Amino acid sequence: MGKFYVTTPIYYVNDKPHIGHAYTTVAADIIARFNRFLGRDVFFLTGTDEHGQKIQQAAEKKGMSPKEFVDSLVPVFKDLWKLLNISYDRFIRTTDPDHVKAVQHIFMKCYENGDIYLGEYEGWYCIPCETYYTEKDLLEGKLCPACGREVTKVKEESYFFRLSKYQEKLLKLYEENPDFIAPEFRRNEVVNFVKQGLKDLSISRTSFSWGIPVPINEKHVIYVWFDALTNYLTAVGYPDDEERLNRYWPADLHLVGKDILRFHAVYWPAFLMSAGLPVPKRVFAHGWWTVNGEKMSKSKRNVINPFEVAEKFGVDQFRFFMFREVSFGLDGDFSFEKLVQRINGELANDLGNLFNRTLSMLKKYRGSKLPAPKGEFDELDAKIKRKANATVEKVIELIPKGELSKALDEIWQFVSFVNFYIDRRAPWTLRKEGRDEELDTVLYNMVESLRFITALLYPYMPNSAEKMASLLKIKKPVNEWRIKEFSSWGGMEPEAELEKGGILFPRIEYDPETGNVREAKTKKG
Repeated sequence: MGKFYVTTPIYYVNDKPHIGHAYTTVAADIIARFNRFLGRDVFFLTGTDEHGQKIQQAAEKKGMSPKEFVDSLVPVFKDLWKLLNISYDRFIRTTDPDHVKAVQHIFMKCYENGDIYLGEYEGWYCIPCETYYTEKDLLEGKLCPACGREVTKVKEESYFFRLSKYQEKLLKLYEENPDFIAPEFRRNEVVNFVKQGLKDLSISRTSFSWGIPVPINEKHVIYVWFDALTNYLTAVGYPDDEERLNRYWPADLHLVGKDILRFHAVYWPAFLMSAGLPVPKRVFAHGWWTVNGEKMSKSKRNVINPFEVAEKFGVDQFRFFMFREVSFGLDGDFSFEKLVQRINGELANDLGNLFNRTLSMLKKYRGSKLPAPKGEFDELDAKIKRKANATVEKVIELIPKGELSKALDEIWQFVSFVNFYIDRRAPWTLRKEGRDEELDTVLYNMVESLRFITALLYPYMPNSAEKMASLLKIKKPVNEWRIKEFSSWGGMEPEAELEKGGILFPRIEYDPETGNVREAKTKKG
């Protein structure tokens, strides 16, 4: 099946991680886990962006050196990824020695190719966004169009990248590779931006020192975005390990927030073209989260802490909610009430109850021993097999492209169909009427469906999938399951003795006044 290289952006460490960081990273984890299931050689990269004026200023306020400051924050990101069960292959830091070498190397490649020159920059700079603007870009009052904060007038010597030279090459890239930018409406935004004309890009600074020195002039440090984007190359061996670079590059999927799409879809491919390197295959930009309809901000005290959500409501419940509640690529709104509705409605009622009722019936009618199927007695017996295989095929098509919510919709349609199958085939009636061979087939189909559901939900909810596999008494660890095991119906071994049932997802009650969560005393799924 080949390789699959998926990345998150590297996160700026000037503050603690929030739901936006968790959203992108869990998305990448789902894609990485699913591609491993497909048998691909997966490399999954995440990390931290640690240079720039913003970091230097934040460190000074704390009375720390920039390196001490970033060293104090990086463990918080690593702790969150451990809690959220993120299966990354490398956590890169832009202060890593191999990254410093890679950035200086690609800078020199672009310089030697005539695409970097020394000039003078005069204009407006937003320190929090690490972005340059012309006066016409600014909001009224000379405010940053992205974050609304004050910008700084800058005049300094700077190295420039000849971005204008790549305007037509970029437009050709977008035209010949319509899937390069997703979703499509984001692609249209980028194409329109490039068609308006590209100006050469300032890629060095002299007014601060916390960054990677320009190799030919150490008075300058390399602009944080030229530095940060190169991490995707560093992690796969650039420039020294050609074998590793050829194995994984180009990246198959860069996942980014919509606010940094321009850097990834315009600047990054231009830098790569200049350096003579292939461009990534796809850049997918997702939306932002609001909270109860309002933008997250510290002043409103509505910033969602992913540690708190995962610890209160459950890691897999949180992972599931983010991709079930919102179509991946669009903006979404978070509320604890919606999270509780998803947990109680879909996880407890639909999925948890499906497992519990299936295993309870198997215990009641066959002493928890899985019978061998005796054939097809009803059109639904054939349809459930077709539906399972069709769901796998659809999910194989959707997840690698980043269509995570659509894939989860397909999986949930199958969960609903299995519940429908049980209600229509009515094992209790088959038992009562003495139709034992038919009952054996229906019980087997119910359990085999659970095996498919477990495999398909594993990338989204890895811990829960392990519990599901345990209930089914499948000894092979779920993370070692491969697609070939699901190429045909019939993977469950007849005569296996399964668990007697169990509650996968307890229903919960949430008190919005106190923020307390407790297991509901009523019906459980």
